[in-house]
This record gives sequence, C-alpha cells and structure tokens, in this order.
Amino acid sequence: MTQAGIVFHLPARHLENWRETRHLRLFARIEAVFAPLGARIAVADRRARLFQAGETAAYDDGDLHIIDSGRARGAGVLNASIAYLPPFWHLDPLGMQAESSIAGRVFDPAEVPARAAAGFFERMRGRYTLQRRSRRAQEEAEARFAPGAIAVFLQGSQPEQNGLAYLTGREMLRAVAQGAGGRQVLVKPHPLAPDHDAAVIAEALAEGLALTPTTANVHDIIAASVATVSVNSACALEGFLQRKPAILCGPSDFHHVAHTLRRPEAFAAALARALAPPVPEYERFLYWYFVRNCVNLGAPDFATKVEAIFTAAGFPPARLGIEAKGA
Repeated sequence: MTQAGIVFHLPARHLENWRETRHLRLFARIEAVFAPLGARIAVADRRARLFQAGETAAYDDGDLHIIDSGRARGAGVLNASIAYLPPFWHLDPLGMQAESSIAGRVFDPAEVPARAAAGFFERMRGRYTLQRRSRRAQEEAEARFAPGAIAVFLQGSQPEQNGLAYLTGREMLRAVAQGAGGRQVLVKPHPLAPDHDAAVIAEALAEGLALTPTTANVHDIIAASVATVSVNSACALEGFLQRKPAILCGPSDFHHVAHTLRRPEAFAAALARALAPPVPEYERFLYWYFVRNCVNLGAPDFATKVEAIFTAAGFPPARLGIEAKGA
C-alpha cells in the first residue's frame, strides 16, 4: 500500500509561521503527535484549491487533506477550526462550526453523566465567565446594565455571504427591537467587523428602533440579559455558561438546546418559549458538545480521537504509515 500523506491547507500568510500561530494550533499538535510515528506531512496554500466549494472531488488524490476554516466536502477532506472556545476544535468531514456534523447528532441528556458534566461546566465557567475572557479580546472595564435586557450579538456580513443566516443583521435587529416587549436591547458589534456592524446599528437607530449599542465585555452583557440573540455566535455558548437561553437566526451545530428563528415576525413568540420552563440541560449539553464531539488539544485522548477521525475519513493508521495509538 502506498503511504498516504497528510496535507495541511493553510492561509498563505501563515505558511512559514503556522507552528507558532495561535489559531492553527491543531495543525502543530497533529504534526507533533503523528510525524514521529511516521506520518508524512506537507503544507499548502489553501487558495490553490476550492477550499470553500461544498461538494468537491478536488482533494480525492490519495492523500488526507485538512483545511483551515474549510467548507469542502468530499473524499480525502477534513475541515478544521476552533470550536468557538479554545482548546476545543472541529476536525470534521462536513464543515466547521455551523456546518459541522455535530448539527445532525442527537443530544440525549440521560446519556451524559451528571457529575462529569457539572465539573466540566464549572471549569469552563472558571476559564471564561469568571475571568471575563472570551475567544476575542474583551474590554477589561466592568460595565453594568439594568437587568432584564436582551443581548444581540452581530457577526458582520459573513453568515449572510456564506448562506448561513435565516435573517440578515438588519432583519434580526428590527425583529428584536419590535418584539422586545419593553426590554432594553443591548447590541454588540463583532470585533472583526466593527465598521459593517456599526453601519447596521446606525441604520436601525435611524429607523427609530430602541437599541443600546455597546462594546462592553460579552460576559457583562450576558449577565444583564434574559437571553442572547445572534445568527449562530459563540456568545450563545457563553450565554449557556450563565444559563441564559439562546435564540438563533441561522443554522447552528448547537441548536439542540436553543430556539431557532426563521421569520422576523416570530421573535416575540420565540422569546416567550425561550423564557418558559423547563431550563435546558446546559451542563450536560456543553459536556456532550465539547468533550464528546470536539477535539481537545490538551486531552489525554487527543491522539486516539484524531486517529479515529482519520480512520472514519478513510485513512486508518496503516494507510498513513503510522503506528496505531489505539493498538
């Protein structure tokens, strides 16, 4: 059997420094674990092939191709991305984040051990909520808002451009403002799209919509809110760490304990459902999502979990010329 290689498809600007680049740590970890076992690893500019093409045969050449922020589906392809909150990653044949295969999996709270889930939940709260940290840089100064608000987190134009939004940012803001029932609406622009989102907010304010724009720390905003609203933002997961329900205006791979909104006029009803009992099993869900369905760079089972993903993609250890970690 001819040994299959592992090809990392990375942004051009990081082809020389990918091992030291924070958002590419998964690739460095794979190399560190599997190269000593005999894996043949190469690096390529992801623009050389259609890395966001959906179904494609472009990577069916006998090697295993791992694409940073990929949206490719086909033989020989895995897509890689941070799974919202480090150190967890997606390494997935269907896509990353909203398009990951987790979206199609069934979450059964009864199958998740309560004690393990509670411990994980508190560790994640300690890492993110209590330290007021997030994947993106946050304001250090504490902001206080009147309780009972609704938090809206914009995400720039990317969800709409990628066909991953049921509502546009403008439609979402209008729906929330008109269906808030007198609650204050806190709106935070995405840190990577401040100009785009500022324009969306300005247009909504010009329409006379009652909104409170803010760049405050995400955890301060969530603390003052009864629910989060976004297309499919990581802020919804951070809201789960404060046991706040999420209303999503786009497809998501964490929809299992959220409320999905497809029509603007249905927002008020969606909010009522989100605030009604019972409270979702956030502890068990986050354990199920991250521990069972994502790759943890620092976990003892990293190698065996990645090896299983490679095998499911058609690249068992023998094909890659490596010693099986599970042997």
